[in-house]
Amino acid sequence: MSGPVLRYDKMVEEALRGVLREALTICREGLPGNHHFYITFRTGHPGVEIADYIRSRYPEEMTIVLQHQFWGLEVTPEWFEVTLSFNRVNERLHVPYAAVTAFADPSAKFGLQFQVDGIATTHPARRHTDCSADSEMTEGPAEDSDKQPPDGAEVIALDAFRKK
Repeated sequence: MSGPVLRYDKMVEEALRGVLREALTICREGLPGNHHFYITFRTGHPGVEIADYIRSRYPEEMTIVLQHQFWGLEVTPEWFEVTLSFNRVNERLHVPYAAVTAFADPSAKFGLQFQVDGIATTHPARRHTDCSADSEMTEGPAEDSDKQPPDGAEVIALDAFRKK
């Protein structure tokens, strides 16, 4: 008997993205207590809208931090938008949930990883990127890079928040 194939993996993936969507919806006016979110997404994914200088610096993936300083968080069933400060310049980001590869709330010791379909990468990301409303754009250490984070910048690896 042939017919539609039940793609449980896709169903679970969409349900988990719903957790991110719901968390953002609840926190549109600010995050309660010590909650803060790390959201990692593919910058080259279709529908991602970020400033050209940010995309050129992070052509594959970047992580944003929503904590104290973010503005205009808009949440829809398909995407979210938020304004963050990058090197003291406010920029609007438009991110479809389909572009998100990871979501974490370290204060709750909670994290999710997602599969992103349709993205062909010629080489895997070598460095972790942290673009936060509370800090300047920074890069994690990489052996092949002589760039260093600005003084006082904090580089955070999401691995610490992932369940093993």
